[in-house]
Amino acid sequence: MSEELGKSSYDCDICKESFLEESKFNQHKRIHTGDKPYHCDICGRSFSRAHSLAIHKRIHTGDKPYHCDICGESCSDGSSLTKHKRIHTGEKPYHCNICGKSFTVSSHLTQHTRIHTGEKPYHCDICGKSFSVSSSLTKHKRIHTGEEPYRCDICGESFSQKHHSIKHKCIRCEVDP
Repeated sequence: MSEELGKSSYDCDICKESFLEESKFNQHKRIHTGDKPYHCDICGRSFSRAHSLAIHKRIHTGDKPYHCDICGESCSDGSSLTKHKRIHTGEKPYHCNICGKSFTVSSHLTQHTRIHTGEKPYHCDICGKSFSVSSSLTKHKRIHTGEEPYRCDICGESFSQKHHSIKHKCIRCEVDP
């Protein structure tokens, strides 16, 4: 804890971020420790903050109290509504400092940057193949598990990839996409 102009602050010795409230400081420390003491009693997912758990539970209840004043779309939290509204405004506040491409959400910039760096942080624990986005790893793992979660509702044939299911419906079952 440090003192400045009569105010106490709590300083993180790992990242040097400062907090005026001890509770906020303790909450922040969980970023570094990985501690997630708040658990969803429905699905078991864990969170570092009680507020994050409360927002998560809306997935199970279907509660979406935030509404877009432009199109009426409903969201479960304020940050999702802010991201949604960028569809209407065209705002893309996240910019690649290498090529200048812009994105509506920071995670898309993070994924894009991996094109330039070659970073592939998601690794298959079965064969070791690496991927730049987690969804690609999820799809890849189906090669090993044989999982086929996409089923044609017309003929019942199953597929490991969504786009294969859509292509199948268009060609074999003659359905417009």
